[in-house]
Amino acid sequence: MSPFLRIGFLSFEMDPGLAYHEEVVNPYCAVYMKEAIDTEKGQVYKQKKPTMYPPWSSTFDAHVHRGRVMQVVVKDKTAELKSEATVQLDSLATRCKKENGKLEIWVELKPQGRLLMEARYFLEKSDATGSGEGDGFGERDRDPGHFALHARRGAIKQAKIHEVKCHEFSATFFPQPTFCSVCKEFVWGLNKQGYQCRQCNAAIHKKCIDKIIAKCTGSAINSKETMIHKERFKIDMPHRFKVYNYKSPTFCEHCGTLLWGLAKQGLKCEECSMNVHHKCQKKVANLCGVNQKLMAEALAVIETKQQSRGSRESEIYSREGPVGVDQSGVMREPSGPAATLPAPTTERRDTPPQPVPEQQGISWDTPVEKGRPGIDAEPLYAVPRKEPHKFTLDNFILHKMLGKGSFGKVFLAELKSSGEFFAVKALKKDVVLMDDDVECTMVERRVLSLACDHPFLTHLHCTFQTRENLFFVMEYLNGGDLMFHIQNCQKFDVQRSTFYAAEIICGLQFLHSKGIVYRDLKLDNVLLDSEGHIKIADFGMCKENMLGDTRTSTFCGTPDYIAPEILLGQKYSSSVDWWSFGVLLYEMLIGQSPFHGHDEEELFQSIRTDDPCYPRWLAKDAQDILIKLFVREPERRLGMKGNIRQHAFFNDTDWTALENREVEPPFRPTVKSPGDVSNFDKEFINEKPRLSCADRTLINSVDQTMFNNFSFVHPAMNRIKGP
Repeated sequence: MSPFLRIGFLSFEMDPGLAYHEEVVNPYCAVYMKEAIDTEKGQVYKQKKPTMYPPWSSTFDAHVHRGRVMQVVVKDKTAELKSEATVQLDSLATRCKKENGKLEIWVELKPQGRLLMEARYFLEKSDATGSGEGDGFGERDRDPGHFALHARRGAIKQAKIHEVKCHEFSATFFPQPTFCSVCKEFVWGLNKQGYQCRQCNAAIHKKCIDKIIAKCTGSAINSKETMIHKERFKIDMPHRFKVYNYKSPTFCEHCGTLLWGLAKQGLKCEECSMNVHHKCQKKVANLCGVNQKLMAEALAVIETKQQSRGSRESEIYSREGPVGVDQSGVMREPSGPAATLPAPTTERRDTPPQPVPEQQGISWDTPVEKGRPGIDAEPLYAVPRKEPHKFTLDNFILHKMLGKGSFGKVFLAELKSSGEFFAVKALKKDVVLMDDDVECTMVERRVLSLACDHPFLTHLHCTFQTRENLFFVMEYLNGGDLMFHIQNCQKFDVQRSTFYAAEIICGLQFLHSKGIVYRDLKLDNVLLDSEGHIKIADFGMCKENMLGDTRTSTFCGTPDYIAPEILLGQKYSSSVDWWSFGVLLYEMLIGQSPFHGHDEEELFQSIRTDDPCYPRWLAKDAQDILIKLFVREPERRLGMKGNIRQHAFFNDTDWTALENREVEPPFRPTVKSPGDVSNFDKEFINEKPRLSCADRTLINSVDQTMFNNFSFVHPAMNRIKGP
């Protein structure tokens, strides 16, 4: 029997006893599993497995060995916080057994802060092949001595920034009670409850972002002045703050958190009675006595009336013709034939608009804008002649769970009416909104619908939604992913690596031709169908509209695959996909990652400066293509410069036959039936396939209009009859 712990980190908070501490922006955990090793200098701890970055409220497994420790480091995005603690796993397991197998404790960190940790104790049965090694997110090696390229690692992405009045707001988890600086109400909820400005630390509700009228005082532009309504008004009403002794718990009305301490905890304005931290005094806008919420609402009413008046004048102008002004300056009514024209009829003399080819037969749930009475409005998009069947969750039977993460779950589902199998990805709306990932979700939906035009990209059949979830119905690829297969054979032979690489190139070049940068190419995201052809999956990291000289600068990707230009904070294009392709090709050919580090900092330093090692047995053409893919100047990297298809590594590749799926795959996965799940992780498959329960209070607060354009039905699904 092999014992292991299932561990999860629930929340982090600073020391509540401190009278003053810096705010923490988007804290995250790094976990280092270390083994005790005896050396000449005594016992030392060495890390043998990759660093893990578990999301909040997720779990990972760690086997319990004597002398094994878990080092937990909490950091934030500003790199100003770095607190850590070391936990002996055998001691933690002993405490769990005393508490009936489950333990929830606060772990004190140094130099500051504490971490709420949950641990469960399990016993895993060993068999002839050895017990699993569960240090990862659902990924276990099949034998302690068996080769494993890597544990699965999730992608990371820079928080989305909302620029409003020079503020830089990002979704933030508030570890302590916080109040909105606009409406003064409590910011409630789970995970990332609201927004906080990265410059001035102002905390607000997400719903209050459109009510901001104060320019950020932390910005370099006009920091002392507050402007509202597009520079039309100027307000400069400084506060008169004085040190104050609070006799009851009081919250800062700028950053929203408690004023800590026993005496002189903060400052109070003598005019408007605003309460703030000492550290927030210089960050407060000059709006003494001004109610931002009421003023923003009043300005919105004024702007709505102005727009309404402008639209009425425009309608009169278009219906009656221009109103003339004579030399004396007197307005005159239109005259002549235009003034006596009869009312327009419904007959159209122009050529009707042609539908956009890419949208023919596609059903969207946004209604067509209606024209004025008596005139046929030109459609904004193609409208199918027949109302397509709209799918719901009741049309499917959920058989197995194929995977899960902080985003939601992926299920094997059977369509009741036809018996066909699909992979259904379910996202939780509250998590999508709290993590500020609405736009990423819509991008994923658009790219998936576009991917139906290519044989090496995962095809989307339809999307639909409920009050709690968003659903992607995709083709079920039962051959497993490349990570699953490479862990069974250590590395792929040259023929197999070349075949996969060539099909991946076709998929990447198709995306790039459509102005899409993929940004998350890795072994985990390349799946095999039942015949052995590849399919690129998971388009949640994609960036659209990247044609020509367009560049972006978002920090994102999976650590081992991130290109050096991203790490250096440079603007980048599709060059980052060719770097990731080089890492993936190196892993397929050699069986390990080209860059290494005990933690994320060392790994990133290796990517920026180190040259990968190439074994002597590696073929000359294979080494040459890798060297050209690992060029650190993006414009000189293979894929950006030169034709990668013409490289000697692909001399034996018939690209025309390959793109037509006429090349026989060198490996065919073992698939017994269309619904076979043997190529997926057993940990997920053994769980009951059910949706996570949502918090009703949170769901009731969700702005459902954010997902108005989500629903989609591919033409192929229209031919399938509903129940």
